[in-house]
Amino acid sequence: GMNADSFVLGKYILVVVLLGVGILSRNVTILAVLLISSLLAPDMFLKSNEKKRKEQMLKSMPDILDLINVSVEAGLGFDAALQKVVDKTEGPLTQEFAHTLNEINIGKPRREALRDMADRIKVDDISTFLGSVIQADQLGVSITNVMRIQSQQVRENRRMRAEEAAQKAPIKILIPLVLFIFPTILVVLLGPAIISLMDNL
Repeated sequence: GMNADSFVLGKYILVVVLLGVGILSRNVTILAVLLISSLLAPDMFLKSNEKKRKEQMLKSMPDILDLINVSVEAGLGFDAALQKVVDKTEGPLTQEFAHTLNEINIGKPRREALRDMADRIKVDDISTFLGSVIQADQLGVSITNVMRIQSQQVRENRRMRAEEAAQKAPIKILIPLVLFIFPTILVVLLGPAIISLMDNL
């Protein structure tokens, strides 16, 4: 993906280009709109991509946790289970696990690598899972029980989010109806009457 330096450079280039177009247009309104757009659009794009990435992580998490759980129950250690995830799956969450596993392999303590991953992605369900693994590691608790509990919890959270999204769906549908479709219908219905009234004045 695009790194921070490339994003900032691209943002400045966009500002300069659109500012130039606005100046050439010799229209203050166009200049203002283009300038505001060039300042806001890149950040909106970045936030949209970040939101999409987090949604992809949450979507893939239950299956990934199941794979880790099966691997651990089969006798693999946690690091080996992560390697199996990296080998067998793909997507943003897999990429983060691959990054974390690389850090562990070059000598970073597992707990520190997992904390860093939680800080990077900032997704509550995943941070909770990573925190549970860290705590189990600290206390010497079997990771198998932790994996089983976390897998069930993540699926329950996903079910609750799906129900919440279903409840919000009618409102999301209503907004474009109110903003765009209803005004058009009113114009079609009332337009002839208004024109007739004006002709009679």
